[in-house]
Amino acid sequence: MATHARSAADWRRRQESWDRQQEWYLPDREERFRVMLDMTEALVGSAPRVLDLACGTGSISDRVLRRMPGANTVGVDRDPALLAIARGTFEGDGRARFVTADLSDPDWPATLPEGPYDAILTATALHWMRTEPLRALYGRLAGLVREGGVFLNADHMPDESTPRINAAVHVFDEERRARRTAEGAQDWKGWWRALGEDPELEAAAAERFALFGNPAEAQHSDHNDEEFQSAEWHAAALREAGFGEARTVWSSPADAMVLGLR
Repeated sequence: MATHARSAADWRRRQESWDRQQEWYLPDREERFRVMLDMTEALVGSAPRVLDLACGTGSISDRVLRRMPGANTVGVDRDPALLAIARGTFEGDGRARFVTADLSDPDWPATLPEGPYDAILTATALHWMRTEPLRALYGRLAGLVREGGVFLNADHMPDESTPRINAAVHVFDEERRARRTAEGAQDWKGWWRALGEDPELEAAAAERFALFGNPAEAQHSDHNDEEFQSAEWHAAALREAGFGEARTVWSSPADAMVLGLR
């Protein structure tokens, strides 16, 4: 992957391009990160040991370490291309480590540095998991968080009891994205297309495409788009998994963030 061939500024630009692409879908993305870090600091202090779950390019780790310089993070993901960007971005920063693991493998916690963690944080990542595998994952996470520690998941958590509101929000979002595209914003497929053309990330991109396919060429999403759980389901599942308290701490018309306290 030749991380030495890229400068720190090059890695930072690639990291920021991921953030901009995500904002094409999630204009309130920074707000959810702010609340996530507020809740983390409120409950476990300003120097936590954080597990950045399904970390991607390390967006959460980046924000944790900028806001809380005394923190340490462990990012875990399976995507070799996104992990290459994360590792390149944080090269030389001993506070951040990254681990390759498949969250659908029951034994994935064995790949982590020794726990437990003060906080497990994840955003816009677990929606690809169907209901029962996600329930099983929550059970494993309860064993990785210390007593008094927290888990925060910000993701797509629709409320199916409001179909007219949901339909209006969907149309509004589609129109907003169309305007942003016309202004030159990069969407999911465009971002992956550009990554595949980057000579220094060619090997990592090829490895990613072999595992999951090339999103730039896909006719449909490579994520689960059939089983989305409500915020109430997430909170109840966390309590069943062993978290003492769990509830929604942030929401938008289509997304929410649920906090579980051990």
